[in-house]
Amino acid sequence: MLRVDHAGELAAAAIYRGQRAVLREAAGAGRSLARIADLEAQEDEHLARFEALLTERKVRPSLLSPLWRAAGFGLGAATALIGERAAHACTEAVESVIEDHYRAQAAELEPAEPDLAAELLAFRDDELAHKAIALAEGAREAPGYPLIAAAIRTGCRLAIRIAEKL
Repeated sequence: MLRVDHAGELAAAAIYRGQRAVLREAAGAGRSLARIADLEAQEDEHLARFEALLTERKVRPSLLSPLWRAAGFGLGAATALIGERAAHACTEAVESVIEDHYRAQAAELEPAEPDLAAELLAFRDDELAHKAIALAEGAREAPGYPLIAAAIRTGCRLAIRIAEKL
């Protein structure tokens, strides 16, 4: 579980870096840039916590960590190239998968590891807040939203399965 969550937070932070790299060149993207920088900072906090947990529990990171980082950056940059709303659509789609993922993990951990379960639920709450911001910023009005969201959700679910193994 920790390996998967670490990989996910690694990718999430990279998504926001990719979005900022593109949007910093876009006229009028100041508000989105500031919001995305805040979201990235929160993902970096989650990532740091998972890195500490991996070390404490002697769990190796995903063998594909460089791929998750590159794929996240690419996804962030690609959606930002479509526009600010598409960047927010990316966030909304990712967080839709992650909120369910963290909830399920917390439920599984609750009896044996209540403190870790509570931490995962706190992270889930952060991800729900990210989703709410994305929706408020027009995620669902992005060009091609249904296709973008479906592709990203499918990719997230696939990445979770792969990270569980590698």
